[in-house]
Amino acid sequence: MTALTEQPSPTHADFDGLGGVISPDRLATLIRHLTVGSDPESVPVIAPFTGRTLAQLPVSSEAAVDTAFAIAGKAQRFWAQTSVAQRSRIMLRFHDLILDRREEGLDIVQLETGKARNHAVEELLDVAITARHYARVASKLLKPRKRSGAFPILTSAVELHHPKGVIGAISPWNYPLTLAVGDAIAALMAGNAVVLKPDLQTTLTALWAIDLLYEAGLPEGLFGVVAGDGAVVGPMITERGDYIMFTGSTGVGRQVAARCGERLVGCSMELGGKNAMIVCDDANIKKAAEVAERASFANAGQLCISMERIYVHTSIFDEFVQALADRLAKVRLKAEIGWDSDMGSLISRKQLETVNRHVDDAIAKGATVVSGGKPRPDVGPFYFDPTVLTNVSPDMVCFGEETFGPVVSVYPFDTEAQAIRLVNDSDYGLNASVLTRDERRGREIGSKIQAGTVNVNEGYATAWSSHGSPMGGWGDSGLGRRHGSEGILKYTEAQTIGTQRIMGWGTPPFLTHKQWADSLVLFVRGMKAAGKK
Repeated sequence: MTALTEQPSPTHADFDGLGGVISPDRLATLIRHLTVGSDPESVPVIAPFTGRTLAQLPVSSEAAVDTAFAIAGKAQRFWAQTSVAQRSRIMLRFHDLILDRREEGLDIVQLETGKARNHAVEELLDVAITARHYARVASKLLKPRKRSGAFPILTSAVELHHPKGVIGAISPWNYPLTLAVGDAIAALMAGNAVVLKPDLQTTLTALWAIDLLYEAGLPEGLFGVVAGDGAVVGPMITERGDYIMFTGSTGVGRQVAARCGERLVGCSMELGGKNAMIVCDDANIKKAAEVAERASFANAGQLCISMERIYVHTSIFDEFVQALADRLAKVRLKAEIGWDSDMGSLISRKQLETVNRHVDDAIAKGATVVSGGKPRPDVGPFYFDPTVLTNVSPDMVCFGEETFGPVVSVYPFDTEAQAIRLVNDSDYGLNASVLTRDERRGREIGSKIQAGTVNVNEGYATAWSSHGSPMGGWGDSGLGRRHGSEGILKYTEAQTIGTQRIMGWGTPPFLTHKQWADSLVLFVRGMKAAGKK
């Protein structure tokens, strides 16, 4: 939000590749929300659609990170004294602004990520829903709660929730609106400030949303933003935050968690996934293929909760694979702003190389390419065809490692128990899906899957959009939860204030210690008999 010194406005040349979609003056306004040094270095923001430069982004120094935390800390002390009702009013205005300004937001998301607009709108709606949800429920979740004391009438307790302070947030590039702002909404509603380090590739998207938060009435300095390479600026955030929210790879997540442990500060993190779908023998094949396409190829597979493994009952395996291939043959790939593309680009050449390596390795070791299997430079520099593989074996890289691209492997299974075992045979446990005509059967299978969220007859959107329910990973897929009561209470320090009336816990002068102990035992037995908690 606040720079150490006034930053010069970027010139039109700094935004080569924008195509006039967003004006240089507007982007200059967004960039001024960054906290940077007096003479910052800059890095290019690259448009995946073209490989050309969108903007020169100033990079924050360590002194700038210190400044961002100092400003946020000062603002937080004031913010913590505001009522939850006042915070809610700001979030509801933000909700409306996100929807009212959606075309501009979608333009920026598409420009920075290369994703199709139909996938960009999902995260825009998610942020609006998150803002509305916590604006409506925060008062109830954060209010003081009376708790039973050990001795009715004689003792009582009250549970309070205080903000932690300044939350350090580190967000990735794949869903730059949802992951930069979604968790911050809960943190802010709980009375905290936030200092965010978004990914360099998608910082403008985060700045756009934060700009709208300030327009909605958020106090100056409460939501700081710093920019820089994750390996450099990320540790600075981890060293300074009173609580850390991290979304990214499992490897980096382990490093963040280790440092938080050394500092004795809490952390929450959504990490990698190798998510799996089960297509039962009674599934509607046409519908299953539709769900599988969306679940596997939304945002070109660059979605932490998208499907990379599909287990299909043997009796419908061939028919399902053909139905999915038929759908993918009609997928439109276009490197452009607008609604005419069904799947977008990968984010970068690095990501393209990873996807290509996984597919080439699988083909070399005997996998069958049912659909796709190759880059599409004729569409854009980082495009890759939506790809379906069969005959994938454990010696192939894509079998167990997260590809994070438009590649899904399809496997047959014979029994329900076998399918559940195969799904659970992974270090990851983020998201899963079960497709069946029998909803009760789907829920029962889902309850046996070791994943933080399971969707019945959908790939990811049903659980993801259930903001009243917690979302997060098991195992190598993370710690903590976003959404639900846990999603806001994690940003608070719980406090109990107990009150003793009339009689204390010490032995009364007219009783021996043993007599008093026997009396307490008798009382505790009586409390159980009376059905007390």
